[in-house]
Amino acid sequence: MKKLAVIIILAAVLLPCTLTAKDKNFGLGIILGEPTGISLKKWFGGTTAIDCAVAWAFGRENSFHLHADYLIHKINLFNVESGTLPLYYGIGIRFKAEQKTRLGIRIPVGLCYIFEDAPIDIFLELGPILDIAPGMSFSFTGSIGARYYF
Repeated sequence: MKKLAVIIILAAVLLPCTLTAKDKNFGLGIILGEPTGISLKKWFGGTTAIDCAVAWAFGRENSFHLHADYLIHKINLFNVESGTLPLYYGIGIRFKAEQKTRLGIRIPVGLCYIFEDAPIDIFLELGPILDIAPGMSFSFTGSIGARYYF
């Protein structure tokens, strides 16, 4: 898994590109933290996107995660010298396979830096989760990541 993460990051940084992430609408990359895995993002227009992850958690119990979120980006909230730094928030669903399989509602909030001269973004995200099955419980996920856009 670590080798795949290194390959994706190196490819995203070292490949010469003239288009930026804003010019393309499908991103593939890594998500590190709780959980850790593969991140996908599909933009629809200038401010909305669907974000998904296939990931694993290595905390108290090893578990497999799937999540999908509908995101809204506030593009001009923060001014930066180059690139774009939108705040985003949304709502989604999370499936977690562990000793007790869980299904929950995610409410992710994060920051995403979109590079001006490369088809890359990096992000920092907190994801409050309300598990609704098999019982009600509340938890958080937190992660950082990067995606390369095609």
